Amino acid sequence: MTADMAGGRTAEALDRRIVLAAADVLEEDGLDAMSTRAVAARAGVFPPTIFRIFGDKDGLLEAVGEYGFETYLEAKSRLPQSDDPVADLRLAWDLHVEFGLLQPAYYALVFGRSHTGGLSRAGRRAVAELRRMITRVAATGRLRMSVERATAVMHAAGVGVVSTLISTPPESRDLETAQVTREMVFDAIIAPAAEAEGTGADAGSAGPAMALRAALAEERELPLSPGEKLLLVELLNRLADAHTSTR
Repeated sequence: MTADMAGGRTAEALDRRIVLAAADVLEEDGLDAMSTRAVAARAGVFPPTIFRIFGDKDGLLEAVGEYGFETYLEAKSRLPQSDDPVADLRLAWDLHVEFGLLQPAYYALVFGRSHTGGLSRAGRRAVAELRRMITRVAATGRLRMSVERATAVMHAAGVGVVSTLISTPPESRDLETAQVTREMVFDAIIAPAAEAEGTGADAGSAGPAMALRAALAEERELPLSPGEKLLLVELLNRLADAHTSTR
């Protein structure tokens, strides 16, 4: 083993030790108690070590959030992919709610904090996986709006309902709220199969537009320039979302 390899492994071990110490503080005492001083004391290091490795407290929180979400993101990526992408999406919603209630401290860390640059890294990974699953629904022609808008709607509703349940005392929680919200969201963003086939009164252009977009994304070679591809996606999104605003 070279000195560089040994040094690299030592650094990784130190990073991990600090993250685990921060996770312990988070789980035992909550986010408000997770100061760099408290984490340093738990990890057995000096506070400047944390800043040297993670840059600042936000960098440490990012790392802890990713650590806490590892299990959830792995479970989400391993969800069975059936021939029914809507059923698969429903399972993903239920997993999201379950994780939030089982790991409220990590959930609040990733989705409950305001980030000047947008979502945390763990949050962005979760949303990217959600967008992938919604794109599968789009391919069936059943999406009522653009992939981006449907992803934003489902993400906002999911985070909202989980955050509400977390903030409610366990003895007062109505877990049916999550299921009711799920069905309302699905009704808003996904059309019934018959409607997507054009037999309903409200089939509209959103489904076909997003189905075409999903199909084009699968094509490796298109007779279009990058700029033309971007324009085409923009036009398809506009068609899909214009239909949403008139429902």
